[in-house]
Amino acid sequence: IDDLGDPGDSLLVMKSTVPVGTGERIRARLDDRGLEHVGYVSNPEFLAEGRAIQDFMSPDRVVIGAFEAPHGDEVAALYADFDAPIVRMSVPSAEMVKLAANAFLATRISFINEIANVSEAVGADVEDVAKGVGLDHRLGPHFLRAGIGFGGSCFPKDVSFLKLLAGNSGYHFQLLNAVIEVNELQKRRVVQKLKDHLGSLRGKTIALLGLAFKPNTDDMREAPSIVLASRLQAEGADVRGWDPFVRGHPSLDGVVVHDTVLDAVRDADAAVIVTEWDELSTLASAEVREAMR
Repeated sequence: IDDLGDPGDSLLVMKSTVPVGTGERIRARLDDRGLEHVGYVSNPEFLAEGRAIQDFMSPDRVVIGAFEAPHGDEVAALYADFDAPIVRMSVPSAEMVKLAANAFLATRISFINEIANVSEAVGADVEDVAKGVGLDHRLGPHFLRAGIGFGGSCFPKDVSFLKLLAGNSGYHFQLLNAVIEVNELQKRRVVQKLKDHLGSLRGKTIALLGLAFKPNTDDMREAPSIVLASRLQAEGADVRGWDPFVRGHPSLDGVVVHDTVLDAVRDADAAVIVTEWDELSTLASAEVREAMR
């Protein structure tokens, strides 16, 4: 950074999701090194894994946080040909936007999972409920698909960090505590459902269908399948797996990963749809029924 050129050429743009306050710390370190001419701009990415190119080319918004307005202008000019609103703000606010967005999406997931749990108890169908809720223009349908809970590299990390940030600032973020707790309990509910149907899981064969944390990626970071496999093995179950991208992973020690869904479920006592791959939409078939124990 010492070799940065003339003031007009010196601009540091942060794209990563970083702790709130990062920009101010970097600004202070630049100033301490006599690099006051180096501008700093926070320009967080909003790219969903598996569709990064589409999200980059067609963004919902462009967030720009700058200490000096001219530096924000330079970054805004880079997006002149993009058909998206450009939102200008302070650097800490831009850093917070990314954390808040991910935390809110995670909250929607935990919320619909809680609705699913209550729906099961009262005889409602959560898919119908989610459709009826999602058609409300104030709410929308996104991230209202009930399941085993969220994973991946962003949501768990960002939710936990925002909770820590609030705590370090003297604020108890009660809602995020519940979001995290619901997400962890959702995985335990799967194991309990299997025990309700099968009794003891010792010696039973369970197929986990979908291993990556979400479809259209091979990312295993914080994948629910890892937690499920570990807990099922602790119960004495023989665990198998299937995923179109994931052929194995160090965290799936002892899990035999099969090349086809049919091989994974053959003679299995139960199958758990962990990741909503399109290939699993026709799972309820006569062929699968006959293959399973």
